[in-house]
Amino acid sequence: MARLVDGNARYAAGRATHSHQDAQRRMTLATRQAPFATILACADSRVAPELIFDQGLGDLFVVRVAGNVVDDAVLASIEYSVIHLGSTLIMALGHERCGAVKATIDALDGHGSEEDADTKIGALAAFIAPSVKAAGASGTDRLDAAVSLNAAHAAAEIFAGSPPLRARVLSGKLKIVAARYDLDDGRVTPTRSEQT
Repeated sequence: MARLVDGNARYAAGRATHSHQDAQRRMTLATRQAPFATILACADSRVAPELIFDQGLGDLFVVRVAGNVVDDAVLASIEYSVIHLGSTLIMALGHERCGAVKATIDALDGHGSEEDADTKIGALAAFIAPSVKAAGASGTDRLDAAVSLNAAHAAAEIFAGSPPLRARVLSGKLKIVAARYDLDDGRVTPTRSEQT
């Protein structure tokens, strides 16, 4: 966690080092990888974990999907990163003004996009809807609250949905956290930790 916090501080301050991005690092990783952390992030083009945490090749195992939701394929990818690659930290990372969360709010309020008809976009909304409902019915901070709750929900789903990962958390070998990325200032703020 300290490596992520320190890297994000460098990035937010405009002092990123861009380490582990040279030809030597690429050659070192050509036959093996051992990422220290796994990040479940939104597919939003403004949320690139390697950049916002100032990390390089082989440092992070990144799983990206709109709304940073957890389905079987996402959970399997995360399990692989821990069980086979040795990641010791999982972060479910939501972000300010998430379009997937906003679209879910709009759909639940009866203002869904007609362009989404006959698409699979509703599947994302089904994963995000519980967080939106828990955020409350109105208010200017509704979207932000839903974003944070959605990240916390994803972290809880990882913990609850994977017996091997849960066992590692309970034995102190793995940490699962939720966090929120601020698009304006570039800072990542942890919001929840799954320990029990």
